Amino acid sequence: MSIQYALEPHLSVDEFIDVLVRSTLGERRPIDDRRTMEEMVRNAGLIVTARQEGELVGVSRAITDRAFCTYLSDLAVDVKCQGQGIGRELIRRTHDAAGRHTMLILLAAPKAVSYYPHIGMTRHDSCWTIARDARPPA
Repeated sequence: MSIQYALEPHLSVDEFIDVLVRSTLGERRPIDDRRTMEEMVRNAGLIVTARQEGELVGVSRAITDRAFCTYLSDLAVDVKCQGQGIGRELIRRTHDAAGRHTMLILLAAPKAVSYYPHIGMTRHDSCWTIARDARPPA
């Protein structure tokens, strides 16, 4: 069965949540907070999908300025489809769509740390974050 890749800026939030759950990335995303999930999909700069016979089996969600950097915020492939090169192809297509002249950046989920060097990505040791604040904005 072949995989069809596409830019899908209007991906449904239900399909997005479903593939996150089937990939295990849902363990690290607020899948029970519908409003947040809707904003994540609506405000993404790039959404690239992988479908097999119409079913969403992979997604890449990125934020990019298309000039300097592309932050790949979510890369999810259904567990039953992993090991087929879908993640690698989603990354390639995301980087192509944003512009190869941009630096592609991502923070790896703990379960995926060993995957990224395997596909040729370089580890960067100076990443800094500020944790999300649970308080509502003023």
